[in-house]
Amino acid sequence: MNVILRPARSTDAGAVGGILHAFSRENDWMPELHSGAETIAFCGYMIDQGWVTVAETDERVVGFLALKAGEIHSLYLTPPKCGQGIGQRLLDHAKSKQPKLSLFAFQANDGACRFYERNGFTEIAHSDGADNDENLPDVKYVWHRKGAADG
Repeated sequence: MNVILRPARSTDAGAVGGILHAFSRENDWMPELHSGAETIAFCGYMIDQGWVTVAETDERVVGFLALKAGEIHSLYLTPPKCGQGIGQRLLDHAKSKQPKLSLFAFQANDGACRFYERNGFTEIAHSDGADNDENLPDVKYVWHRKGAADG
């Protein structure tokens, strides 16, 4: 499968928003807080800020990663593309850009937690969810490139 990683364009907002919105609809533990249109608008904002890299196959966006100054805000794929190395490529791309990355993952998202731990992320904090919009317990993870100084 040919996968291209590229900076997102404004015309990708619908595809990126669709992937993000579908995640909340496909996971019964995840509350659906925003409409599809609101999610697309939010993704458009992230794209306009230059945070988003998309994974594209056969001219179709199948995943994305939003990275702002070392913090991963989002990493999502369409379900049929999970487990095919696309998320790994997006994460490796982010790792190549920063000496240190951090992110929050919902504790209920076992697959994501396992993925980040396999990729060298370390848990540094847990929360009860009081500080996130979804009110779901989460985990803060951090990754440091080998040899990178704390900062």
